[in-house]
Amino acid sequence: RKEYVDLYVNYKFNKSVQKPFEDFMQGFLRGCPAKNWKMFFPEELQVLLQGQRTFDWHLLEKNVIYTEYTESDQTIRNFWTVFHELPEEKKKMFLVFLSGSDRISGYGLQPFTFCIADPQKENPDESSPSVITCTLTLFLPR
Repeated sequence: RKEYVDLYVNYKFNKSVQKPFEDFMQGFLRGCPAKNWKMFFPEELQVLLQGQRTFDWHLLEKNVIYTEYTESDQTIRNFWTVFHELPEEKKKMFLVFLSGSDRISGYGLQPFTFCIADPQKENPDESSPSVITCTLTLFLPR
């Protein structure tokens, strides 16, 4: 029985997927040659491919570009006060709202910049924050 179970498990996990896996691996290595990845430790490669998982949120605040706002505007000060009080998970949800992902590229937050702009609505109390993800622009009504 043990030999049967071993052969069955080997077939299910190895033999039955061998051809599709070889095809996948061939295509993957065409775009990402393995010799170029061997210089990284596994942890470094994970960050490079998946992005950063931990962030210095104050650095994110320093990297913002303001349009029709200044850093000292009350709306901006209120935004960052509330943002820094949020739990980590909610801050990552903000990143999803802003960029479409809860992670930042492997380069970290140092080069990551986004823009906070005033949408210049006639009645800002009747509008909600919106975003253009491709330009990383947050429209924050006054």
